[in-house]
Amino acid sequence: MVDPHVHLRDWKQSGKETVLHGMGVAKKAGITRLFDMPNTDPPLTGREIILKRLSLGLDVARKLSMHYHVFAGLTGDPDQVRDMVSLHSELFPLVVGLKMFLSHSTGNMGIVDIEEQRKVIRCLSASNYRGVLAVHAEKESLNNPSLYDPKDFSSHSDARPPQSEIESVKDIISLVREEGFPGHLHICHISTEEAVNEVLKAKSEGLSISMGATPHHALLSRDDAKDRKRGLKMNPPLRSRKDQMFIYSAIKEGLIDNIESDHAPHRAEDKLMGASGIPCFSGMLLLLQRLKEDGVPDASLRKLFGLNTLRIFGLEEEEIKLPEFSQELFEEIENSYEIKPF
Repeated sequence: MVDPHVHLRDWKQSGKETVLHGMGVAKKAGITRLFDMPNTDPPLTGREIILKRLSLGLDVARKLSMHYHVFAGLTGDPDQVRDMVSLHSELFPLVVGLKMFLSHSTGNMGIVDIEEQRKVIRCLSASNYRGVLAVHAEKESLNNPSLYDPKDFSSHSDARPPQSEIESVKDIISLVREEGFPGHLHICHISTEEAVNEVLKAKSEGLSISMGATPHHALLSRDDAKDRKRGLKMNPPLRSRKDQMFIYSAIKEGLIDNIESDHAPHRAEDKLMGASGIPCFSGMLLLLQRLKEDGVPDASLRKLFGLNTLRIFGLEEEEIKLPEFSQELFEEIENSYEIKPF
């Protein structure tokens, strides 16, 4: 399987996970190709640090017979944006795409002002960037941290409400249209019915756009986050049962383009302090099994868990093998991390 959205740790965060450990657990789950996100510590926003990360990841990938790619992170600096476009052109598919955070999340890489976002899209268009721009879509001005209660992780869903995602998706779709963006827009970890419908509308109108969904947004709702021991706090947060059921149905019906884990582990002590992100390779297995039980054919599952990602990112098609689920394997992967969300 292909997982196009992982936050492997290492470096200054090696206490949470090393690349070797994360990729080893992913392989046990049946994942053979990973796309690593840029909000590492330090972040992947410059040539030297990206080359250093690739050296680390590719060395582990060779040992494990896997494939490793990175996203280059974008800042609001036009010179940096142009440098990342050049690096993508030079190193694709190792640098598989560019990532833009439209709000602050773990790592605080958000470009939160809409006119600053416009400048980035304008720069990408002027640079004739035709690759994938993946975005974390939440609108910072609609988030309200004062609504978060550290004793109740479900309150995170009020602090970063559904409308934050919906309006951010609308914003970025408008910006790429207005600025004549020639590449492909991918909305990461979509979590609300209305945002999905905005993407479907844009698709129907001819925009080159796709969306991914995570196991946690498909299988869990904000009610599950009340059990604090499960550590169910992430960005975007878990949504209402209605939105969760819609995301699962949209996956079953083929409206969602691909499944992405958004794997982002923390130590238990960090989660108790409110860190956002959960380990999610076990969730990939669990979602795959649920979809199989609900009668989704293997051909559709291969698209969701790999083939569509290869197509979106312009990678050569490969055989996608679907792992067999067992409770023992699921528990082994869950037990690889201190927090066990599923």
